[in-house]
Amino acid sequence: MPLTTPIEKHTKDKFAVTFAPLSLEEVYALADDSANGAVVVMSGTVRNQTDGKPVVALEYQAYQPMALRVFEGIASDIRQTWPDVNRVIIYHRTGRLEIGEISVLVAVGSPHRSEAFAACQYAIDTLKHNAPIWKKEHWADGYSSWVSIGACEKTSIEKC
Repeated sequence: MPLTTPIEKHTKDKFAVTFAPLSLEEVYALADDSANGAVVVMSGTVRNQTDGKPVVALEYQAYQPMALRVFEGIASDIRQTWPDVNRVIIYHRTGRLEIGEISVLVAVGSPHRSEAFAACQYAIDTLKHNAPIWKKEHWADGYSSWVSIGACEKTSIEKC
C-alpha cells in the first residue's frame, strides 16, 4: 500500500492520509487559483504540552479509506454552504510526530476571504469530530494515552 493515498472528487480538491511529512508550500500551491481572492491555510502542529502536562511526541493512526471519505464529505458540505469555494485541500499525517511537526493541513481557496476562513474552520472542526483518526500523546514522564474522537466531543474542540 502506498504511503500516501490522495483522492479527488471535485477535480481541484485533494485529500490524503500520509506517513510522509506535510508541506505547507505544496498544500498552499494546490489551493491557489487565479480566481482566488484568498487562500486560508490551517496548520496543526504538535505542541509541547496538553493542559499543562509536558508532551514529547504524538502518534497518529487512521482508518484511511473512511478518513478520505470523511474529507470528501467535508468538501461537499463546504460547497453546499459556500458555493464560491473553488479548492479544498485536506492532508493528515500518521505515525509518530515530534514537537513542532505538522500533523494536519487544511487549505481553502475562494474568491472571498470570509468564505475561505469560514470553510477552513468548518473543515478542521468537522475533521476533528468525524474522521477516524486517533492520536496517542506521549508524556515526558514516560506514560502515554490515546485521545479518541469521543473524548474530543466531551471536551472543547480546541483541546483536541
